[in-house]
Amino acid sequence: MMIQPALVFDGDCGFCTTSVKFAERWVRPRCEIVPWQFADLDALGTTQERAEYEALWVTPAGTVYGGSRAVAKALLSAGGAWPVLGALLTLPPVSWAAHGVYRLIAENRHRLPGGTAACAVAGRRPSERL
Repeated sequence: MMIQPALVFDGDCGFCTTSVKFAERWVRPRCEIVPWQFADLDALGTTQERAEYEALWVTPAGTVYGGSRAVAKALLSAGGAWPVLGALLTLPPVSWAAHGVYRLIAENRHRLPGGTAACAVAGRRPSERL
């Protein structure tokens, strides 16, 4: 059983890895941060297909949040002013915009600084409910 949340990201993606390093240094979310390639996805209650599609926040109770909701949860877990930003990301219409911006970045991360061909993701949603 997990005792703290987990933030699961794509460890093969340079952009994702850089983003996580920024979060570790400046945001300091209270969680375990693990690349999906080294995570026990079955134990976390998710799939490789979903982990390839978006960052995931998995609670100790097994609830899985993806994309901008995962980012919001990570921010909410941090200290300082970060939880205020996390809370804003959960409120409509900001949450709607955050989802759109997250998808835009995720679908183009191979074109962003630090991105490589390994960062490219398929444009389709995984069959698992998001």
